[in-house]
Amino acid sequence: ADALLEMAAAVGVPKVVQIGCDVDYARASVELARTRPETIAVGVAVHPNDAAQLHERGGAAALDAAIDAIGALAQDDVVRAVGETGLDYFRTAEGLHAAQQHSFRRHIAMAVELDKALVIHDRDAHDDVLALLDSVPLPERVVFHCFSGDAAMARHCAQRGWFMSFAGPITYKANDGLREALAVVPDALLLVETDAPYLTPVPQRGKPNASYLMPHTVRFMAAQRGVDDAALCTLLYDNAQRAFGAW
Repeated sequence: ADALLEMAAAVGVPKVVQIGCDVDYARASVELARTRPETIAVGVAVHPNDAAQLHERGGAAALDAAIDAIGALAQDDVVRAVGETGLDYFRTAEGLHAAQQHSFRRHIAMAVELDKALVIHDRDAHDDVLALLDSVPLPERVVFHCFSGDAAMARHCAQRGWFMSFAGPITYKANDGLREALAVVPDALLLVETDAPYLTPVPQRGKPNASYLMPHTVRFMAAQRGVDDAALCTLLYDNAQRAFGAW
């Protein structure tokens, strides 16, 4: 962890949001952040795919027990977000969609109760994610992690004041629709991320991702939006502090 944080800081990434996607990783993330609270903020949740697996193995009781454990961890001051939570229909059979939706609703309620940012995982489930979000009370800050929608979806999110965070796929040649979405995101709602160790940007695609590779994504985004690199860096830093709270 120390080496990765030093490498990130050396390229202008002084702080990170560490996501714990199941109870064990959430607990480890909180423990790590407690030793470096000026550098690391944390998001905790049961990932949608883990929610489906827990329900398949142990039923609703197992899933709810895991979400309860996340709720206890989420009360720590180093935890700035509940997530990533949401829906993932790419890896989950239709029969388990209801379990994911139940988990998503419980995490949303947790974020509202604790006044934490809500970080959303949305894969092949745009319509259901948006419909569910529009049906329940939401926390003040909502972040679409690794935004994967089109320009119409970006406008929908912008109308509701939801942050949209872009990662390495914005640099991939085939993703014209994603670049069209990037073009319509308001400055105040734009974020960047790695999803490390996945979604590594060009020209490092194929290698493990990490925060020190974020400059590739940021420079690409700046070119797409026709803005100065440094100006975009300032904007992204300030937006991250608004989305997750200053740390």
